[in-house]
Amino acid sequence: MMGMIAKEDIQSLIGYQGEPSPWFEIDQSRIDGFADATLDHQFIHVNPEQAKNTLFGGTIAHGLLSLSLLPHFAKHFAVKIDGAEIALNYGFDKVRFISPVKVGSEVRALSRVVEVYEKKPGKIIIKFDITIEIKDEEKPALVVQWLTMQVLS
Repeated sequence: MMGMIAKEDIQSLIGYQGEPSPWFEIDQSRIDGFADATLDHQFIHVNPEQAKNTLFGGTIAHGLLSLSLLPHFAKHFAVKIDGAEIALNYGFDKVRFISPVKVGSEVRALSRVVEVYEKKPGKIIIKFDITIEIKDEEKPALVVQWLTMQVLS
């Protein structure tokens, strides 16, 4: 994580690339828990026997499960503006699910700050380009433009 930055220096964040997050394994229990939380029990996620007969050869994580790991990964690339009392998820400008994440795969996040602006006084938007990579795979699981908001006190 980058150290504290003064509000007047926020434009210097553009281009900042945090360290890649550590690899994180997606196991079947995590997939099953996500299926329970979202009520999405499609067999390609939760039925290993049935899923092994698909083009994936086994179960795969929900695309939204991979996306939902962003807050976990963010501690490795987050930036903090001096005086911010809270950081919030502000939304997404673009999300593309590129490759399935097969059960047992490991994923990690790479990030780069692409835009920073003050939406309203004391409310700073930071836009990240994020790639969620799959270990030993050529194509990523997903790419996303993620917006966060830091509210200054």
